[in-house]
Amino acid sequence: MEFIEAKNKYIQTWGALGSQWGINKTMAQIHALLMISTEPMSIEEIMDELQISRGNASMNIRALIDWGIVFKESKSGERKEFFTAEKDLDKLAITIAKERSKREIKPALRILQEVSNIEINNSKNQKQFKEQTEKLYDFVLKTDNIIEKMTQYKENWLSKLIVKIIK
Repeated sequence: MEFIEAKNKYIQTWGALGSQWGINKTMAQIHALLMISTEPMSIEEIMDELQISRGNASMNIRALIDWGIVFKESKSGERKEFFTAEKDLDKLAITIAKERSKREIKPALRILQEVSNIEINNSKNQKQFKEQTEKLYDFVLKTDNIIEKMTQYKENWLSKLIVKIIK
């Protein structure tokens, strides 16, 4: 397989995976492109490489910046903005885990806590509902606590975890 073919396959695959993880396909493709780029890229270079519109590129770059996994850079003598992605996989995993917790798990916890705190009578359906939502709340809370503990380890936590699992 030639380099260009491999690069395109990687970007397409990362985009497909991203859409399965709940993010926009183009957002994942831009992230993939910036991760493998040796130099910061301008929005025009990203548009050309991925054959996307300026609006699409701009909106998705902004979302990646909001996630904290893409950064603006400037080059002296250039008026354009350039973008680069976090390349440290440990930092990337920690940032994504924190963002997913903030965007997905914490809102789910609030809703589960709210619905499991309902007043119930002796109805079998209401008791079952309350029990299940309380169990689900406890499970999701434990999961979120695990994510928080894992993301507290700043240095090579993912590598250390994998080594422990393999041994």
